[in-house]
Amino acid sequence: MTLILLSIMALVLGTALVAPGAANASTPKAGWYLALGDSLAAGYQPGQGDDKTGGYVGQVAASLQAPLTNLACSGETTSSYLGKTANRCYPGSSQEAAAVAFLDAHAGTAGVITIDVGANDVDGCVPGGQLDLKCIGNGLGTVGTNLPAILSTLRQHAPTSRIVVLNYYNPFLAAYLQSSTRTVAILSMPLANVLNGIIGISAASVGGRTANVAGIFQSDNIWTRTTLPGVGSVPTNVALICSWTWMCVRGDIHANDTGYTKLATAVQQQLR
Repeated sequence: MTLILLSIMALVLGTALVAPGAANASTPKAGWYLALGDSLAAGYQPGQGDDKTGGYVGQVAASLQAPLTNLACSGETTSSYLGKTANRCYPGSSQEAAAVAFLDAHAGTAGVITIDVGANDVDGCVPGGQLDLKCIGNGLGTVGTNLPAILSTLRQHAPTSRIVVLNYYNPFLAAYLQSSTRTVAILSMPLANVLNGIIGISAASVGGRTANVAGIFQSDNIWTRTTLPGVGSVPTNVALICSWTWMCVRGDIHANDTGYTKLATAVQQQLR
């Protein structure tokens, strides 16, 4: 099992390291704010649906005091973003095409772009609470190929704008609460780090910044423990997933109100 994990990490990080060369982006005052990505950018919460002016995007827009355009699509993968696979939000087209159209219409002005995409490439690889390592390896490889291309296109069409790419918290840490699935939580940690490593490398390759959501969620902090109401003593990273997402209450990976505020904080830290 360990050799398989190491092989996946080496293969995918090797792919990500061939991303295009970094560009030096200036940091002008934002004339507009373009939000891109998946359901987190769309502000989704279970029982409520999308809230494209809420979630972390709404809070970032308020702090920027810039007009918001949110093109995010719940369920988006890096492939559907590019139009390589069917896109439910942009039938016959893609989120990338919509983003390029927006940026070309605002050519000559500088703004802020945030994007979170890639989690859905691997989220379906835990069938029945078990890690499908082949599926995860394939998904990470796809992100390693597609994300640098996505960000390169954004930089090409927005050469003076700020680009902030969010990395991800690890919702599968919630599996720690059940002894039968605790191994899934532990094994998910290095795999989540590979995904976030790809994101960081890809962002840097275009002169962008990474919003360290994983850091704020203390995703690797399994060493200290805290008390989770109704459960007892658990690792800090597990407690934060249970407190800031719907994962432990409803089995839903999305952030709750507190979690979205934490995502906004991660973005705002990169816009100062």
